[in-house]
Amino acid sequence: MTARTLPPLILHPFADAAGPDKLVESSRASLMLQGLLPAGERTQDELDRALLDGRWCEIRMLYYVGKDLLRWIDQCLEHIERDPELRGKGIRYQSFAAYLVQSTPPAVQAKLRKWGVADFRAIFTRALGLNAVLGGTPRCEMLSGEFVRNYYRYADQMFQCRQGQAPFTEIADLGFEFEIYASGEYSRMLEREWETSADASPRLDAGLE
Repeated sequence: MTARTLPPLILHPFADAAGPDKLVESSRASLMLQGLLPAGERTQDELDRALLDGRWCEIRMLYYVGKDLLRWIDQCLEHIERDPELRGKGIRYQSFAAYLVQSTPPAVQAKLRKWGVADFRAIFTRALGLNAVLGGTPRCEMLSGEFVRNYYRYADQMFQCRQGQAPFTEIADLGFEFEIYASGEYSRMLEREWETSADASPRLDAGLE
């Protein structure tokens, strides 16, 4: 089967200096609330606040990942519209969402694991699920404590809900391939290509020397 190359998926970093510390503290608080770690002198309210702070940080990070995934899916749909063999074949948003989550190409999986992203399927599922309902950067006052505490359950269901909104064509066997890049890595690659092209281009003033 001839490989069909899709646009690259470019992920932008979400800068939050306090993020890693909040995530670690949230994980510890969760274990303490479950009685799996000693809580020491910390009250249940303090532990719950630490848990919510970490979950809130996760929601924001997943929201931004989801924006990158949606941008990629939109680019892929535009790509399909330009292909007369595939246009009108029932390939929709849901086709690419399912492909990304359930049939991630091996090379993309390997790169994600190299970045330290082990459970990428859960990340992609929840990032797309949250973006199904959030139209802008989430703010604390927008979401209830119940939602923040258990957002991953809601996000999984929101992903499944959108997937079930319309019939779609499965594309896992159509030979699609794509590359994944961090935004900085992709920018450096483009710079190298531009430099190579500039060096290989004939000089306009060559005949004047």
